[in-house]
Amino acid sequence: MTQQPRTPKRSTAQSIASDAMQAFNDPFFELSPVPLWLEDFSAIKLLLDDWRTKGVRNLRAFLAADLERVAQCTRLIRVLAANRRTLDLFGAADMNELIGGLDRIFKGEMLETHVGELTQLFEGALEFSSLAVNYTLAGKRLDVQLKARILPGHEDDWSRVLVSTEDVTDREEARRRFADSEQYARGLFEYSPVSLWVEDFSSVRHLIEGARSNGVVDFPTFLDVHPEFVRRCMSEIRLLDVNRHTLALFGAPDLETLTLRLDSVFRDAMENHFREQLIDLWNGKLFQQREVVNYTLGGEELHLHMQFSVFPGREADWSQVQVALTDITARKKAEAYLEFLGKHDVLTKLYNRSYYVDEINRLERRDLRPITVIAADLNALKAVNDTLGHAAGDALLRRAGEVLAEAVVRPNCAARIGGDEFVVLMPGVGTEQGRELIETIENLIEVNNQFYPGERLSFAMGVATSRAGERLEETVKRADEAMYDAKRAYYEGDPLVDRRRPQQDGHRAPPAE
Repeated sequence: MTQQPRTPKRSTAQSIASDAMQAFNDPFFELSPVPLWLEDFSAIKLLLDDWRTKGVRNLRAFLAADLERVAQCTRLIRVLAANRRTLDLFGAADMNELIGGLDRIFKGEMLETHVGELTQLFEGALEFSSLAVNYTLAGKRLDVQLKARILPGHEDDWSRVLVSTEDVTDREEARRRFADSEQYARGLFEYSPVSLWVEDFSSVRHLIEGARSNGVVDFPTFLDVHPEFVRRCMSEIRLLDVNRHTLALFGAPDLETLTLRLDSVFRDAMENHFREQLIDLWNGKLFQQREVVNYTLGGEELHLHMQFSVFPGREADWSQVQVALTDITARKKAEAYLEFLGKHDVLTKLYNRSYYVDEINRLERRDLRPITVIAADLNALKAVNDTLGHAAGDALLRRAGEVLAEAVVRPNCAARIGGDEFVVLMPGVGTEQGRELIETIENLIEVNNQFYPGERLSFAMGVATSRAGERLEETVKRADEAMYDAKRAYYEGDPLVDRRRPQQDGHRAPPAE
């Protein structure tokens, strides 16, 4: 019961009990297993009729505007009788104690509930129901399912209203615990620092089982022959929910936008990863981990560690799966940079000596004959370092790297193997192609010198092609010797170059004059 009645105006508690017994004398009322009250709402009816006469049409809004009006109605209710089950529920020894403690039973949020009850009567109903809060005389909170009915013969004055107050505290406590648990779980999902997706893979399962029923046994080979099957499965993924971190990570304003643009997220490099995922699903692996590539809605590549799991109880249809994505893009970039540093010269961005040695050994093992080698030495680097400083020398080296990077394309490779030394390896080509590449490099040097003011860029270059039965180290040595011949000609042909400078220019001096 949700109203807040006041103790009826009686001279003594004994007269109250006597009136109650005379008001309702029914053995079924007393023996009912449900707490029952008999109440008199006649004064309330008079008040509601008065408000209606004065123009009130929306009683709910009228009462909500001033809860004192609700309290006024509550004070007009007269309790006529209550059965034994009611006394037990509220902890009263008898009617005297129950009626004397009504102000402790009906209090607090009861007024808000009573608005709905009064509104139902005001709109013509002869009964009402509500979920309310009462209290025992000892102060224990009770959730009660309240139902009331104006008894037949009293519809005109509401003088007899039968009210039941079923104790639903356990049910409501369980509901509140469930709601709290659901809110907690939702909070863990929504505010997780990891990107979480809930997806429906039932259509994907249908496609896989369809392939199986059509006689496919070797699924990997089937995917190789029918790559469109992978794309079809990707398109059949149905997105159910994502958390906040997912929207932020993929640059989506909301779930709807992300759902409509899934083809922008799952594409290109993702297809190979998804192919492996499908193979695992074919083999019954419902929990998977792997590194994958997705894309933001803005087109940025994301490297992610994916954990995929079919929800327990959904193993038969895959209708709910959870995907957890951890962003490892920064780690991947760091790994790529470290790998780059392990193989490249930081200054020129060409391959370094370590990579050059590995490549020599690889070409030797594979016996990709013929192999042409160009040895190149940057002219006058030491002179530039000594006269203009190492910053100017580094700038010259960077320009050398720009030229060689532009001229040398795969499968050929260019490497800086010393301070001013460079080598170009050209597998599968002969000396003529080597000479053509030298000409290309010289043409690019001329363009580079026109673009950059100051010190001129210049290479001394030599070329050699592997001979039958010759080890590659010997070919490199012959290219190196040809380069020194070009180096000597460079210094002898330029009267402005110090004739003593070559002996100080690199790791190895050219032959003496």
